Amino acid sequence: MGVNVRVRESMVVRPAAETPRLSLWISNLDKVMPHTHTPLVHLYKPNKSASDNFFDMRVLKHSLSKALVQFYPFAGRLKQKSDDGENGGIEIDCNAEGALFVVANSSSCISDFGDFASTPEFGRGLIPTVDYCGGISSFPLLLVQITYLKCGGVALGVGVNHHVADGSSTFHFINTWSDMARGLDCAIPPTMDRTILGARDPPRPLLDHNHHIEYPDPRNINQNESTAAATTVSIFRFTREQLNVLKAMTSTSTLPNNKYSLFEVFAGHVWRCACKARELANDQETTFYFPVDGRSRLQPPLPTGYFGRVVFTATSTALVGDLISKPISYAASCIHNALMRMDDDYLRSAIDYLQLKQQQNHQDLSSFAHADQVRCPNLEINSWFILTLYDSDFGWGRPIFVGRSGIRSEGKAYMVPSATNDGSLSLSIRLQSQHMKSFSTLVYDLGLTSKSITSCL
Repeated sequence: MGVNVRVRESMVVRPAAETPRLSLWISNLDKVMPHTHTPLVHLYKPNKSASDNFFDMRVLKHSLSKALVQFYPFAGRLKQKSDDGENGGIEIDCNAEGALFVVANSSSCISDFGDFASTPEFGRGLIPTVDYCGGISSFPLLLVQITYLKCGGVALGVGVNHHVADGSSTFHFINTWSDMARGLDCAIPPTMDRTILGARDPPRPLLDHNHHIEYPDPRNINQNESTAAATTVSIFRFTREQLNVLKAMTSTSTLPNNKYSLFEVFAGHVWRCACKARELANDQETTFYFPVDGRSRLQPPLPTGYFGRVVFTATSTALVGDLISKPISYAASCIHNALMRMDDDYLRSAIDYLQLKQQQNHQDLSSFAHADQVRCPNLEINSWFILTLYDSDFGWGRPIFVGRSGIRSEGKAYMVPSATNDGSLSLSIRLQSQHMKSFSTLVYDLGLTSKSITSCL
């Protein structure tokens, strides 16, 4: 649902102290994203013990200005490179122009958000909007909105420009900001040098790798009739018991020690269920996409606190008939094998592949964002289990919910741990409406009777 919001104030918050004035080079991993912002919503319950100063705007604004000293790229702007050596690439102009800070009131309550399903309407009005028509230098890279709800709760909306930070860096910043609001210092200073993710000279991608699938040329993507089909976003909740049942279903696998990760098992289950719900032909190829954080996979590992995007795309392709007819361990093994490929050689090859694409075809790498490629018959699941989602305590308690505002592409899903740390998780997924009803039955077919499901059209 959209919320009724009245903006009280809109201002620019600049760093509290002098920051480096420089042009920050960004890597191919930063560039292979759209120029837009990732919309995040945090929800906080009322804190009766702090009713007089609950989410005090002055505290939030002051601590944000302090956090921007450490994370100064967020106070900058994108700009076109002055030379054309990289075919009109972009960089971050660290000019301290500041972040957008909005304060608003709403007549809505937390209960009005229902199940928190990431529909396009969810969070609408809780994150500042941006007009991208003015060019890449016209908008702030960080958008913040504090919305005071009728029930006494607070919605914190954050928009992070895709070229500036990935999930790990985003929550590194948000959690540092919340620490500073409580009077603490920056625990892990960010590392800004991104040249360690530069392509080799000359680029030498490995030809037998799947980079053409991971980063498909947008000119070759088939826009079929499925792109116009009506879609639905639903959220499914799984208890620790249900997840343990799923893991037990892979106990006869051939993996040494029979230990597939929770992500491999759960994602394999969702992939199979999506294929069944879509009623795909047995000889249909389907590709599973999933992002992989390269920080610890690159050699040497990146410095602690590296600030930027280090997200690579892993893929696994299989025949629908094999996924459906074989046990869940087969799907888990496909994902496991794709993950095991993501070593230093493979990741460096991916960076080089993008460099060649940029040089040879004179293409803006942001056009290679593969949102359309994950539609039926394909699937993508983003796991947020490695992110420190719920550590953003500004002094009035931890959030009860953290999530995206909207899933815009059919075939895309997010796997999010519970705020209560009870071992449960939520799956938010967008599928064609004609497939969602069947999927909602299949995904809970674990031999158990307990389940939790809510859905929004």
